[in-house]
Amino acid sequence: MVKDGKVFVARADNGEALYLLPKMANRHGLIAGATGTGKTVTLKVLAESFSDMGVPVFLADVKGDLAGMIQEGSGMEDRIQSFSLENTGYEYKKYPVTFWDIFGEKGIPLRTTISEMGPILLSRILGLNDLQSDILTIAFKIADDNGWFLFDTKDLKALLNELSENNKDYAADYGKMSPQSLSAILRAVVSLETQGGDVFFGEPALNLTDWFTTDTNGKGMISILDSESLINNGVLYSTFLLWMLSELFETLPEVGDMEKPKMVFFFDEAHLLFKDTSKALLAKIEQVVKLIRSKGVGVYFVTQNPRDIPDGVLAQLGNKIQHALHAYTPADQKAVKAAAESFRENPDFKTFDVIMELGTGQAVVSFLDEDGTPGVVRKAFILPPMSKIGGIDDSARDNAIKGSLLYSKYANAVDSDSAYEMLQRKGVLDAEAAEKAKAEAEAEKARLKEEAAAIKAKEREAAAAIKAEERKKQQEEAAKKRAAKSVASTVSGTVGREVGKAAGKGFGRFGKTLGGNIGASLGRGIIGTLFKL
Repeated sequence: MVKDGKVFVARADNGEALYLLPKMANRHGLIAGATGTGKTVTLKVLAESFSDMGVPVFLADVKGDLAGMIQEGSGMEDRIQSFSLENTGYEYKKYPVTFWDIFGEKGIPLRTTISEMGPILLSRILGLNDLQSDILTIAFKIADDNGWFLFDTKDLKALLNELSENNKDYAADYGKMSPQSLSAILRAVVSLETQGGDVFFGEPALNLTDWFTTDTNGKGMISILDSESLINNGVLYSTFLLWMLSELFETLPEVGDMEKPKMVFFFDEAHLLFKDTSKALLAKIEQVVKLIRSKGVGVYFVTQNPRDIPDGVLAQLGNKIQHALHAYTPADQKAVKAAAESFRENPDFKTFDVIMELGTGQAVVSFLDEDGTPGVVRKAFILPPMSKIGGIDDSARDNAIKGSLLYSKYANAVDSDSAYEMLQRKGVLDAEAAEKAKAEAEAEKARLKEEAAAIKAKEREAAAAIKAEERKKQQEEAAKKRAAKSVASTVSGTVGREVGKAAGKGFGRFGKTLGGNIGASLGRGIIGTLFKL
Protein backbone atom coordinates (compact mmCIF):
# COMPACT_ATOMS: atom_id res chain seq x y z
CA MET A 1 0.00 0.00 0.00
CA VAL A 2 1.04 3.64 -0.38
CA LYS A 3 1.68 5.69 2.74
CA ASP A 4 3.19 9.16 2.83
CA GLY A 5 4.03 8.85 -0.84
CA LYS A 6 6.10 5.70 -0.27
CA VAL A 7 5.46 1.99 -0.87
CA PHE A 8 4.61 0.44 2.48
CA VAL A 9 5.77 -3.16 2.02
CA ALA A 10 6.31 -4.74 5.41
CA ARG A 11 6.76 -4.27 9.11
CA ALA A 12 10.03 -5.16 10.78
CA ASP A 13 9.97 -7.57 13.70
CA ASN A 14 10.08 -4.54 16.02
CA GLY A 15 6.97 -3.04 14.39
CA GLU A 16 8.79 -0.43 12.27
CA ALA A 17 7.30 0.23 8.83
CA LEU A 18 9.59 -0.67 5.95
CA TYR A 19 9.26 1.33 2.75
CA LEU A 20 10.42 1.05 -0.84
CA LEU A 21 11.12 4.55 -2.14
CA PRO A 22 9.31 5.27 -5.46
CA LYS A 23 12.26 7.14 -6.93
CA MET A 24 14.43 4.07 -6.26
CA ALA A 25 11.91 1.62 -7.72
CA ASN A 26 13.53 1.80 -11.17
CA ARG A 27 16.75 0.44 -9.63
CA HIS A 28 15.10 -2.97 -10.03
CA GLY A 29 14.54 -5.69 -7.50
CA LEU A 30 14.45 -9.36 -6.53
CA ILE A 31 11.75 -11.43 -4.85
CA ALA A 32 13.11 -14.87 -4.00
CA GLY A 33 12.14 -17.83 -1.89
CA ALA A 34 11.13 -21.46 -1.90
CA THR A 35 7.72 -22.56 -3.13
CA GLY A 36 4.93 -21.67 -0.70
CA THR A 37 6.85 -19.03 1.22
CA GLY A 38 4.77 -16.04 0.06
CA LYS A 39 6.45 -14.68 -3.10
CA THR A 40 3.14 -14.21 -4.91
CA VAL A 41 1.63 -12.17 -2.06
CA THR A 42 4.74 -9.99 -1.96
CA LEU A 43 4.50 -9.45 -5.70
CA LYS A 44 0.83 -8.43 -5.37
CA VAL A 45 1.55 -5.99 -2.54
CA LEU A 46 4.17 -4.23 -4.67
CA ALA A 47 2.04 -4.27 -7.81
CA GLU A 48 -0.98 -2.82 -5.96
CA SER A 49 1.15 -0.06 -4.51
CA PHE A 50 2.60 0.94 -7.86
CA SER A 51 -0.88 0.95 -9.39
CA ASP A 52 -2.16 3.18 -6.56
CA MET A 53 0.68 5.58 -7.40
CA GLY A 54 -0.47 5.73 -11.04
CA VAL A 55 2.36 3.51 -12.30
CA PRO A 56 1.40 0.89 -14.94
CA VAL A 57 2.46 -2.65 -14.06
CA PHE A 58 3.11 -5.83 -16.03
CA LEU A 59 2.79 -9.25 -14.38
CA ALA A 60 3.44 -12.71 -15.76
CA ASP A 61 0.88 -15.00 -14.10
CA VAL A 62 2.31 -18.52 -14.23
CA LYS A 63 -0.09 -20.09 -11.71
CA GLY A 64 -3.33 -18.23 -12.48
CA ASP A 65 -3.58 -16.76 -8.98
CA LEU A 66 -2.96 -13.11 -9.86
CA ALA A 67 -6.25 -12.65 -11.68
CA GLY A 68 -7.99 -11.97 -8.37
CA MET A 69 -6.56 -8.45 -8.41
CA ILE A 70 -9.62 -7.45 -10.42
CA GLN A 71 -11.77 -8.07 -7.33
CA GLU A 72 -11.72 -6.77 -3.75
CA GLY A 73 -9.94 -8.77 -1.09
CA SER A 74 -11.58 -10.27 1.99
CA GLY A 75 -10.91 -12.36 5.10
CA MET A 76 -7.73 -10.51 6.09
CA GLU A 77 -9.06 -8.94 9.32
CA ASP A 78 -6.70 -10.80 11.64
CA ARG A 79 -3.66 -9.75 9.65
CA ILE A 80 -4.94 -6.19 9.40
CA GLN A 81 -5.08 -6.06 13.17
CA SER A 82 -1.72 -7.75 13.65
CA PHE A 83 -0.13 -5.17 11.35
CA SER A 84 -2.06 -2.30 13.02
CA LEU A 85 -3.35 -1.21 9.63
CA GLU A 86 -6.76 0.06 10.77
CA ASN A 87 -5.77 3.72 10.69
CA THR A 88 -3.18 3.62 7.91
CA GLY A 89 -5.56 3.87 4.95
CA TYR A 90 -5.57 0.15 4.26
CA GLU A 91 -8.83 -0.99 2.63
CA TYR A 92 -10.04 -3.79 0.45
CA LYS A 93 -10.09 -2.70 -3.17
CA LYS A 94 -9.99 -3.96 -6.71
CA TYR A 95 -7.57 -2.88 -9.39
CA PRO A 96 -7.79 -2.10 -13.10
CA VAL A 97 -6.55 -5.16 -14.96
CA THR A 98 -6.12 -6.01 -18.62
CA PHE A 99 -5.74 -9.72 -19.30
CA TRP A 100 -3.44 -10.88 -22.09
CA ASP A 101 -2.74 -14.31 -23.50
CA ILE A 102 -0.41 -15.28 -26.34
CA PHE A 103 -2.86 -18.03 -27.28
CA GLY A 104 -5.88 -15.73 -27.01
CA GLU A 105 -7.73 -18.05 -24.62
CA LYS A 106 -7.57 -16.32 -21.25
CA GLY A 107 -6.86 -12.80 -22.38
CA ILE A 108 -6.64 -10.41 -25.29
CA PRO A 109 -4.47 -12.01 -27.99
CA LEU A 110 -0.93 -10.81 -27.64
CA ARG A 111 1.13 -10.89 -30.82
CA THR A 112 4.34 -9.61 -32.25
CA THR A 113 5.79 -9.96 -35.73
CA ILE A 114 8.73 -12.00 -36.94
CA SER A 115 10.51 -8.78 -37.93
CA GLU A 116 10.02 -7.16 -34.54
CA MET A 117 11.31 -10.24 -32.75
CA GLY A 118 14.45 -10.13 -34.89
CA PRO A 119 16.86 -12.91 -35.87
CA ILE A 120 18.81 -13.04 -32.59
CA LEU A 121 15.90 -13.74 -30.25
CA LEU A 122 14.15 -15.82 -32.90
CA SER A 123 17.23 -18.02 -33.20
CA ARG A 124 16.96 -18.67 -29.47
CA ILE A 125 13.31 -19.68 -29.78
CA LEU A 126 14.14 -21.98 -32.69
CA GLY A 127 17.17 -23.51 -30.94
CA LEU A 128 19.52 -22.78 -33.87
CA ASN A 129 23.26 -23.27 -33.81
CA ASP A 130 25.68 -20.46 -34.67
CA LEU A 131 25.81 -21.23 -38.39
CA GLN A 132 22.04 -21.46 -38.69
CA SER A 133 21.66 -18.22 -36.71
CA ASP A 134 24.00 -16.48 -39.16
CA ILE A 135 21.96 -17.77 -42.10
CA LEU A 136 18.74 -16.59 -40.47
CA THR A 137 20.28 -13.14 -40.04
CA ILE A 138 21.20 -13.14 -43.75
CA ALA A 139 17.63 -14.19 -44.58
CA PHE A 140 16.31 -11.18 -42.65
CA LYS A 141 18.72 -8.96 -44.58
CA ILE A 142 17.50 -10.32 -47.92
CA ALA A 143 13.88 -9.80 -46.89
CA ASP A 144 14.65 -6.23 -45.85
CA ASP A 145 16.52 -5.46 -49.08
CA ASN A 146 13.62 -6.74 -51.17
CA GLY A 147 10.81 -5.20 -49.12
CA TRP A 148 9.39 -8.58 -48.11
CA PHE A 149 7.62 -7.97 -44.79
CA LEU A 150 7.99 -10.76 -42.24
CA PHE A 151 4.88 -10.72 -40.06
CA ASP A 152 4.03 -14.36 -39.34
CA THR A 153 5.52 -17.82 -39.62
CA LYS A 154 4.18 -18.44 -43.10
CA ASP A 155 6.11 -15.37 -44.25
CA LEU A 156 9.30 -16.81 -42.79
CA LYS A 157 8.67 -20.22 -44.34
CA ALA A 158 8.01 -18.63 -47.73
CA LEU A 159 11.30 -16.73 -47.45
CA LEU A 160 13.28 -19.85 -46.52
CA ASN A 161 11.76 -21.78 -49.42
CA GLU A 162 12.60 -18.92 -51.80
CA LEU A 163 16.23 -18.97 -50.65
CA SER A 164 16.43 -22.74 -50.92
CA GLU A 165 14.94 -22.90 -54.43
CA ASN A 166 16.94 -19.96 -55.79
CA ASN A 167 20.10 -20.33 -53.73
CA LYS A 168 22.48 -19.53 -56.57
CA ASP A 169 20.71 -16.25 -57.33
CA TYR A 170 21.56 -14.90 -53.86
CA ALA A 171 24.99 -16.45 -53.33
CA ALA A 172 26.92 -13.73 -55.16
CA ASP A 173 25.57 -10.91 -52.97
CA TYR A 174 24.95 -12.66 -49.66
CA GLY A 175 27.18 -15.71 -49.61
CA LYS A 176 26.36 -19.38 -49.87
CA MET A 177 23.55 -20.76 -47.73
CA SER A 178 23.54 -24.53 -47.60
CA PRO A 179 20.21 -26.20 -48.39
CA GLN A 180 20.74 -28.41 -45.32
CA SER A 181 20.89 -25.40 -42.98
CA LEU A 182 17.87 -23.76 -44.62
CA SER A 183 15.95 -27.01 -44.25
CA ALA A 184 16.92 -27.26 -40.57
CA ILE A 185 15.68 -23.73 -39.92
CA LEU A 186 12.45 -24.48 -41.77
CA ARG A 187 11.86 -27.59 -39.66
CA ALA A 188 12.41 -25.54 -36.51
CA VAL A 189 9.83 -22.99 -37.69
CA VAL A 190 7.28 -25.75 -38.32
CA SER A 191 7.98 -27.13 -34.83
CA LEU A 192 7.44 -23.65 -33.36
CA GLU A 193 4.08 -23.44 -35.10
CA THR A 194 2.94 -26.58 -33.31
CA GLN A 195 3.78 -24.89 -29.99
CA GLY A 196 1.68 -21.80 -30.68
CA GLY A 197 4.10 -19.78 -32.78
CA ASP A 198 1.55 -19.53 -35.58
CA VAL A 199 -0.74 -17.66 -33.17
CA PHE A 200 1.92 -15.58 -31.41
CA PHE A 201 3.48 -14.16 -34.58
CA GLY A 202 1.15 -11.98 -36.60
CA GLU A 203 -0.80 -8.77 -36.72
CA PRO A 204 -1.95 -6.57 -35.17
CA ALA A 205 1.29 -6.58 -33.20
CA LEU A 206 1.34 -5.32 -29.65
CA ASN A 207 2.16 -1.64 -29.25
CA LEU A 208 3.84 -1.46 -25.87
CA THR A 209 2.67 2.11 -25.36
CA ASP A 210 -0.81 0.66 -24.86
CA TRP A 211 0.45 -0.61 -21.50
CA PHE A 212 1.41 2.86 -20.32
CA THR A 213 -2.11 3.80 -19.26
CA THR A 214 -4.16 4.57 -16.15
CA ASP A 215 -7.85 4.14 -15.41
CA THR A 216 -10.34 6.96 -14.84
CA ASN A 217 -9.30 7.11 -11.18
CA GLY A 218 -5.63 7.55 -12.03
CA LYS A 219 -4.58 4.04 -11.03
CA GLY A 220 -1.90 2.43 -13.13
CA MET A 221 -3.22 -0.28 -15.42
CA ILE A 222 -2.07 -3.77 -14.43
CA SER A 223 -1.41 -5.91 -17.50
CA ILE A 224 -1.48 -9.60 -16.61
CA LEU A 225 -0.08 -12.11 -19.09
CA ASP A 226 -1.65 -15.51 -18.52
CA SER A 227 1.31 -17.87 -18.60
CA GLU A 228 -0.11 -21.14 -17.28
CA SER A 229 0.16 -22.73 -20.74
CA LEU A 230 3.02 -20.57 -21.94
CA ILE A 231 5.26 -21.66 -19.07
CA ASN A 232 5.29 -25.17 -20.56
CA ASN A 233 7.32 -23.71 -23.40
CA GLY A 234 10.03 -22.05 -21.35
CA VAL A 235 11.97 -20.84 -24.39
CA LEU A 236 8.95 -19.06 -25.91
CA TYR A 237 8.02 -17.60 -22.52
CA SER A 238 11.47 -16.28 -21.73
CA THR A 239 12.16 -15.01 -25.23
CA PHE A 240 8.90 -13.07 -25.25
CA LEU A 241 9.80 -11.38 -21.97
CA LEU A 242 13.27 -10.57 -23.28
CA TRP A 243 11.69 -9.11 -26.41
CA MET A 244 9.52 -6.83 -24.28
CA LEU A 245 12.53 -5.52 -22.39
CA SER A 246 14.47 -5.00 -25.61
CA GLU A 247 11.56 -3.17 -27.25
CA LEU A 248 11.15 -0.90 -24.25
CA PHE A 249 14.86 -0.22 -24.15
CA GLU A 250 14.98 0.68 -27.84
CA THR A 251 11.79 2.76 -28.02
CA LEU A 252 11.53 4.66 -24.73
CA PRO A 253 13.32 7.99 -24.39
CA GLU A 254 15.92 8.69 -21.74
CA VAL A 255 14.31 10.30 -18.69
CA GLY A 256 17.00 10.01 -16.02
CA ASP A 257 15.94 9.91 -12.37
CA MET A 258 12.20 10.29 -11.76
CA GLU A 259 10.06 10.63 -8.63
CA LYS A 260 8.41 7.35 -9.59
CA PRO A 261 8.93 4.85 -12.43
CA LYS A 262 7.05 5.05 -15.72
CA MET A 263 6.34 1.33 -15.56
CA VAL A 264 7.30 -1.72 -13.50
CA PHE A 265 7.70 -5.30 -14.78
CA PHE A 266 7.51 -8.42 -12.64
CA PHE A 267 8.98 -11.55 -14.26
CA ASP A 268 7.93 -14.71 -12.45
CA GLU A 269 9.92 -17.93 -12.94
CA ALA A 270 12.83 -15.67 -13.82
CA HIS A 271 15.27 -18.57 -14.03
CA LEU A 272 13.77 -19.41 -17.42
CA LEU A 273 15.10 -16.13 -18.78
CA PHE A 274 18.65 -17.30 -18.30
CA LYS A 275 18.38 -21.05 -18.86
CA ASP A 276 20.50 -22.26 -21.80
CA THR A 277 21.26 -18.66 -22.74
CA SER A 278 24.27 -17.95 -24.95
CA LYS A 279 26.99 -15.61 -23.72
CA ALA A 280 26.08 -13.04 -26.37
CA LEU A 281 22.42 -13.01 -25.39
CA LEU A 282 23.25 -12.96 -21.68
CA ALA A 283 25.45 -9.92 -22.26
CA LYS A 284 22.52 -8.29 -24.05
CA ILE A 285 20.19 -9.01 -21.11
CA GLU A 286 22.67 -7.57 -18.64
CA GLN A 287 23.04 -4.46 -20.78
CA VAL A 288 19.29 -3.95 -21.06
CA VAL A 289 18.69 -4.46 -17.33
CA LYS A 290 21.51 -2.09 -16.50
CA LEU A 291 20.46 0.70 -18.83
CA ILE A 292 16.67 0.45 -18.91
CA ARG A 293 16.36 2.12 -15.53
CA SER A 294 17.37 5.36 -17.28
CA LYS A 295 14.20 4.93 -19.35
CA GLY A 296 12.14 4.99 -16.14
CA VAL A 297 11.39 1.25 -16.13
CA GLY A 298 11.78 -0.98 -13.08
CA VAL A 299 12.32 -4.72 -13.48
CA TYR A 300 11.65 -7.18 -10.65
CA PHE A 301 12.68 -10.80 -10.97
CA VAL A 302 10.71 -13.43 -9.05
CA THR A 303 12.43 -16.77 -8.58
CA GLN A 304 13.09 -19.47 -6.03
CA ASN A 305 16.79 -18.94 -5.53
CA PRO A 306 18.98 -15.89 -6.14
CA ARG A 307 21.56 -18.14 -7.76
CA ASP A 308 19.10 -18.51 -10.65
CA ILE A 309 20.07 -14.96 -11.62
CA PRO A 310 23.49 -14.35 -13.24
CA ASP A 311 25.86 -12.25 -11.15
CA GLY A 312 25.94 -9.48 -13.74
CA VAL A 313 22.15 -9.09 -13.52
CA LEU A 314 21.94 -9.74 -9.77
CA ALA A 315 24.31 -6.83 -9.18
CA GLN A 316 21.74 -4.47 -10.74
CA LEU A 317 18.93 -5.48 -8.36
CA GLY A 318 18.99 -2.91 -5.56
CA ASN A 319 15.72 -3.77 -3.76
CA LYS A 320 15.66 -7.30 -2.36
CA ILE A 321 13.01 -9.35 -0.61
CA GLN A 322 14.21 -12.81 0.36
CA HIS A 323 11.69 -15.34 1.66
CA ALA A 324 12.66 -18.65 3.24
CA LEU A 325 15.11 -21.03 1.64
CA HIS A 326 15.69 -24.60 2.74
CA ALA A 327 19.10 -26.23 2.88
CA TYR A 328 18.89 -30.01 2.59
CA THR A 329 22.21 -30.54 0.84
CA PRO A 330 25.65 -28.90 0.87
CA ALA A 331 24.76 -27.25 -2.45
CA ASP A 332 21.59 -25.81 -0.85
CA GLN A 333 23.61 -24.48 2.07
CA LYS A 334 26.00 -22.83 -0.34
CA ALA A 335 23.05 -21.19 -2.12
CA VAL A 336 21.62 -19.89 1.18
CA LYS A 337 25.01 -18.56 2.16
CA ALA A 338 25.31 -16.76 -1.18
CA ALA A 339 21.84 -15.25 -0.70
CA ALA A 340 22.71 -14.10 2.82
CA GLU A 341 25.98 -12.54 1.73
CA SER A 342 24.21 -10.46 -0.93
CA PHE A 343 22.61 -8.35 1.86
CA ARG A 344 24.17 -5.59 3.89
CA GLU A 345 24.91 -7.23 7.24
CA ASN A 346 22.73 -6.58 10.31
CA PRO A 347 24.70 -6.95 13.56
CA ASP A 348 21.54 -8.11 15.39
CA PHE A 349 21.28 -11.49 13.63
CA LYS A 350 22.92 -13.86 11.21
CA THR A 351 21.15 -13.54 7.88
CA PHE A 352 22.06 -17.12 6.93
CA ASP A 353 20.23 -18.55 9.95
CA VAL A 354 17.21 -16.26 9.60
CA ILE A 355 16.64 -17.14 5.93
CA MET A 356 16.26 -20.81 6.83
CA GLU A 357 13.99 -20.04 9.80
CA LEU A 358 11.50 -17.73 8.08
CA GLY A 359 7.82 -18.68 8.06
CA THR A 360 5.26 -18.07 5.32
CA GLY A 361 4.79 -14.35 4.75
CA GLN A 362 8.07 -13.49 6.42
CA ALA A 363 11.19 -12.28 4.66
CA VAL A 364 14.47 -10.51 5.05
CA VAL A 365 14.40 -7.25 3.13
CA SER A 366 16.76 -4.52 2.03
CA PHE A 367 15.64 -1.43 0.11
CA LEU A 368 17.73 1.38 -1.34
CA ASP A 369 17.79 4.55 0.70
CA GLU A 370 17.60 8.15 -0.57
CA ASP A 371 21.14 8.20 -1.94
CA GLY A 372 20.90 4.70 -3.49
CA THR A 373 22.76 2.87 -0.75
CA PRO A 374 21.38 -0.59 0.16
CA GLY A 375 19.74 -0.58 3.56
CA VAL A 376 20.76 -2.91 6.36
CA VAL A 377 18.94 -6.23 6.04
CA ARG A 378 15.82 -6.46 8.21
CA LYS A 379 13.63 -9.36 9.21
CA ALA A 380 10.07 -8.41 8.27
CA PHE A 381 6.45 -9.48 7.87
CA ILE A 382 4.97 -8.72 4.44
CA LEU A 383 1.68 -6.78 4.44
CA PRO A 384 -1.50 -8.46 3.20
CA PRO A 385 -2.71 -7.51 -0.28
CA MET A 386 -5.86 -5.40 -0.65
CA SER A 387 -7.26 -7.32 -3.62
CA LYS A 388 -8.50 -10.88 -3.75
CA ILE A 389 -5.94 -13.65 -3.37
CA GLY A 390 -6.40 -16.39 -5.97
CA GLY A 391 -8.09 -16.74 -9.33
CA ILE A 392 -11.46 -15.75 -10.74
CA ASP A 393 -14.20 -17.61 -12.61
CA ASP A 394 -14.40 -17.69 -16.38
CA SER A 395 -17.36 -15.32 -16.64
CA ALA A 396 -15.59 -12.61 -14.63
CA ARG A 397 -12.46 -13.03 -16.76
CA ASP A 398 -14.47 -12.95 -20.00
CA ASN A 399 -16.29 -9.77 -18.94
CA ALA A 400 -12.98 -8.11 -18.08
CA ILE A 401 -11.41 -9.14 -21.39
CA LYS A 402 -14.25 -7.92 -23.59
CA GLY A 403 -14.75 -4.82 -21.49
CA SER A 404 -11.22 -3.61 -22.20
CA LEU A 405 -10.80 -0.70 -24.59
CA LEU A 406 -7.97 -2.67 -26.24
CA TYR A 407 -10.08 -5.72 -27.02
CA SER A 408 -11.42 -4.39 -30.31
CA LYS A 409 -7.91 -3.37 -31.38
CA TYR A 410 -6.24 -6.74 -30.86
CA ALA A 411 -9.00 -9.36 -30.77
CA ASN A 412 -9.07 -10.22 -34.46
CA ALA A 413 -5.97 -11.24 -36.38
CA VAL A 414 -5.12 -9.44 -39.62
CA ASP A 415 -3.33 -11.06 -42.53
CA SER A 416 -1.60 -8.17 -44.28
CA ASP A 417 0.15 -8.28 -47.63
CA SER A 418 3.59 -9.54 -46.68
CA ALA A 419 6.42 -11.85 -47.73
CA TYR A 420 4.16 -14.86 -48.24
CA GLU A 421 1.87 -13.05 -50.69
CA MET A 422 4.75 -11.15 -52.31
CA LEU A 423 6.75 -14.31 -52.93
CA GLN A 424 3.67 -16.08 -54.25
CA ARG A 425 3.25 -13.29 -56.78
CA LYS A 426 6.96 -13.44 -57.55
CA GLY A 427 6.61 -17.18 -58.11
CA VAL A 428 3.69 -16.63 -60.50
CA LEU A 429 5.60 -13.91 -62.36
CA ASP A 430 8.71 -16.09 -62.49
CA ALA A 431 6.65 -19.00 -63.79
CA GLU A 432 5.01 -16.77 -66.40
CA ALA A 433 8.39 -15.38 -67.39
CA ALA A 434 9.81 -18.89 -67.61
CA GLU A 435 6.82 -20.03 -69.69
CA LYS A 436 7.16 -16.99 -71.93
CA ALA A 437 10.88 -17.60 -72.31
CA LYS A 438 10.20 -21.24 -73.09
CA ALA A 439 7.59 -20.30 -75.69
CA GLU A 440 9.94 -17.73 -77.23
CA ALA A 441 12.74 -20.29 -77.28
CA GLU A 442 10.50 -22.86 -78.95
CA ALA A 443 9.31 -20.25 -81.47
CA GLU A 444 12.90 -19.27 -82.20
CA LYS A 445 13.81 -22.94 -82.56
CA ALA A 446 10.93 -23.46 -85.00
CA ARG A 447 11.93 -20.34 -86.95
CA LEU A 448 15.51 -21.51 -87.22
CA LYS A 449 14.30 -24.94 -88.27
CA GLU A 450 12.14 -23.42 -90.98
CA GLU A 451 15.01 -21.24 -92.15
CA ALA A 452 17.30 -24.27 -92.26
CA ALA A 453 14.69 -26.24 -94.20
CA ALA A 454 14.27 -23.36 -96.66
CA ILE A 455 18.03 -23.11 -97.15
CA LYS A 456 18.27 -26.86 -97.74
CA ALA A 457 15.40 -26.68 -100.23
CA LYS A 458 17.15 -23.89 -102.11
CA GLU A 459 20.36 -25.88 -102.04
CA ARG A 460 18.55 -28.91 -103.45
CA GLU A 461 16.95 -26.76 -106.14
CA ALA A 462 20.31 -25.24 -107.06
CA ALA A 463 21.92 -28.68 -107.15
CA ALA A 464 19.10 -30.00 -109.34
CA ALA A 465 19.45 -27.03 -111.67
CA ILE A 466 23.18 -27.60 -111.94
CA LYS A 467 22.65 -31.31 -112.68
CA ALA A 468 20.01 -30.48 -115.30
CA GLU A 469 22.36 -27.98 -116.92
CA GLU A 470 25.14 -30.56 -116.93
CA ARG A 471 22.83 -33.20 -118.47
CA LYS A 472 21.78 -30.68 -121.10
CA LYS A 473 25.37 -29.89 -121.94
CA GLN A 474 26.20 -33.60 -122.04
CA GLN A 475 23.24 -34.23 -124.35
CA GLU A 476 24.27 -31.35 -126.62
CA GLU A 477 27.86 -32.66 -126.73
CA ALA A 478 26.61 -36.14 -127.47
CA ALA A 479 24.39 -34.81 -130.26
CA LYS A 480 27.28 -32.87 -131.75
CA LYS A 481 29.48 -35.95 -131.62
CA ARG A 482 26.80 -38.09 -133.26
CA ALA A 483 26.34 -35.51 -136.01
CA ALA A 484 30.09 -35.16 -136.54
CA LYS A 485 30.48 -38.92 -136.48
CA SER A 486 27.71 -39.38 -139.00
CA VAL A 487 29.21 -36.81 -141.34
CA ALA A 488 32.71 -38.17 -140.90
CA SER A 489 31.49 -41.71 -141.34
CA THR A 490 29.71 -40.84 -144.55
CA VAL A 491 32.69 -38.90 -145.89
CA SER A 492 35.22 -41.52 -144.79
CA GLY A 493 33.08 -44.29 -146.24
CA THR A 494 32.79 -42.50 -149.59
CA VAL A 495 36.50 -41.68 -149.63
CA GLY A 496 37.42 -45.25 -148.64
CA ARG A 497 35.09 -46.69 -151.30
CA GLU A 498 36.70 -44.61 -154.02
CA VAL A 499 40.19 -45.49 -152.80
CA GLY A 500 39.22 -49.19 -152.68
CA LYS A 501 37.74 -49.07 -156.13
CA ALA A 502 40.90 -47.50 -157.46
CA ALA A 503 42.98 -50.18 -155.77
CA GLY A 504 40.84 -53.06 -157.16
CA LYS A 505 40.55 -51.65 -160.66
CA GLY A 506 43.29 -53.97 -161.90
CA PHE A 507 41.26 -57.03 -160.96
CA GLY A 508 38.28 -56.28 -163.08
CA ARG A 509 34.78 -55.38 -162.08
CA PHE A 510 34.79 -57.75 -159.13
CA GLY A 511 38.00 -56.32 -157.74
CA LYS A 512 36.74 -52.85 -158.12
CA THR A 513 33.53 -53.61 -156.18
CA LEU A 514 35.35 -55.54 -153.45
CA GLY A 515 37.97 -52.84 -153.06
CA GLY A 516 35.28 -50.18 -152.74
CA ASN A 517 33.42 -52.07 -150.04
CA ILE A 518 36.62 -52.76 -148.11
CA GLY A 519 37.76 -49.16 -148.40
CA ALA A 520 34.38 -47.79 -147.17
CA SER A 521 34.40 -50.16 -144.18
CA LEU A 522 37.98 -49.23 -143.20
CA GLY A 523 37.22 -45.52 -143.46
CA ARG A 524 34.13 -45.75 -141.23
CA GLY A 525 36.08 -47.88 -138.70
CA ILE A 526 38.89 -45.39 -138.44
CA ILE A 527 36.46 -42.48 -137.92
CA GLY A 528 34.50 -44.50 -135.26
CA THR A 529 37.69 -45.20 -133.36
CA LEU A 530 38.67 -41.53 -133.42
CA PHE A 531 35.23 -40.37 -132.03
CA LYS A 532 35.44 -42.88 -129.15
CA LEU A 533 38.68 -41.40 -127.86
